[in-house]
Amino acid sequence: MIGTLRAEPARTRPDLLAPPVVALLGGWPADTPVQVDEVLVAPIDAELADTAAFCAAYDVGLDAAANCVVVSGKRDGVPRYAACVVLATTRVDVNGVARRQLDVRKASFAPMVEAVELTGMEYGGITPIGLPEQWPILVDSRVVDVPYVIVGSGVRRSKVVIPGRALAALPSAQVIEGLAKSAASA
Repeated sequence: MIGTLRAEPARTRPDLLAPPVVALLGGWPADTPVQVDEVLVAPIDAELADTAAFCAAYDVGLDAAANCVVVSGKRDGVPRYAACVVLATTRVDVNGVARRQLDVRKASFAPMVEAVELTGMEYGGITPIGLPEQWPILVDSRVVDVPYVIVGSGVRRSKVVIPGRALAALPSAQVIEGLAKSAASA
């Protein structure tokens, strides 16, 4: 248990996950260093899905919570997307590291409607688990060092509890040093 969350294996609770998350968990590769049953899910109050409110209500430190944000930019008129996963104590370096990883002139957070439509997930619940295969998943190196990190589940009414190292093993994941800046200096 982390904080006051009551988590259980995510694959046993598809009702608490967005369809793309269920699909990825159903095809979880056996050769991954993290077993599928180490990916947990816990129900929460959907009104408390935003990170600060969630952490306060469920007694979870910001250093154990992660945010997954969709960033976008264009190259030769063609949109490019990536998901950035950073600890809640930090902020994505959107127009530095993330922009360079996307190889675009300017990057920004993807508009809410676009992010929801392209991911098949709810805004405020977007998770790196089950994103479109062609998208890079940029994981700040600090996230990988957290024994268990809490991130969205694809829906606002639950959270996934997952070993930080498992995020580095997701399809299209890249661990990036310096993807995030301290929230105090961001």
